[in-house]
Amino acid sequence: MRTPIIAGNWKMNKTIEETKEFIAALKDFSLENVDAVLCVPYTSLGILREQLNNKIKIGSQNIHWEENGAFTGEISPLMLKELGVEYAIIGHSERREMFGETDETVNRRVHAAFKHGITPIVCVGEKLEEREAGKTKDVVKEQTEKAIANLSSEQVKKLVVAYEPIWAIGTGKTSSAEDANEVIGYIRKVIANQYDSQVANEVRIQYGGSVKPENIRSFLSQPEIDGALVGGASLKPESFMALVEGAK
Repeated sequence: MRTPIIAGNWKMNKTIEETKEFIAALKDFSLENVDAVLCVPYTSLGILREQLNNKIKIGSQNIHWEENGAFTGEISPLMLKELGVEYAIIGHSERREMFGETDETVNRRVHAAFKHGITPIVCVGEKLEEREAGKTKDVVKEQTEKAIANLSSEQVKKLVVAYEPIWAIGTGKTSSAEDANEVIGYIRKVIANQYDSQVANEVRIQYGGSVKPENIRSFLSQPEIDGALVGGASLKPESFMALVEGAK
């Protein structure tokens, strides 16, 4: 049985003071049978380590493949480990579209994360024009295969994949729960073909794309969907808590 995982991606939102207010609002938060992760800006990681209860895991929004060096604007796995980071989002569509992330650099980041005991949340998903052209499965197949290339079976079992159709991120549009389940089931088959069915059945695969407390249960009721990677709806503590509650 795969444990559901809800990961909030704050993107470039919240100051340190706003982060403190968010954490304070979680004081009565209960967490059972669900993994919850907050992936926050680098400036808020230290505050989460100091003040967040250990029920919620700390995540970053990126990770570099080198431990140090001349990589302006990047952050190393050693820095993240020192801040208590346990998860790292890798290959988000905004990183791919705006900052030149490629399938190859995604794979390098994934390997670096595992090397340092950080669980990757690997994002895959198609653009609207690719979906309309019937290329959804081709796109997620290529992105998934390249992201997990040359990992061990044990590493892949620990992996989290987030299927995020780009056309549904922050637009208010969502894939239907049934469509998302079909694509996520296909991603699981891709992993099975690359490794085996036992490995694929242990991988947790999330859906992301305008997920809200109002629709979380419809997605999580699907057999292949193991959680959600959530943007805007994770920015308010009551909304984040409702998302986690909806995954129970």
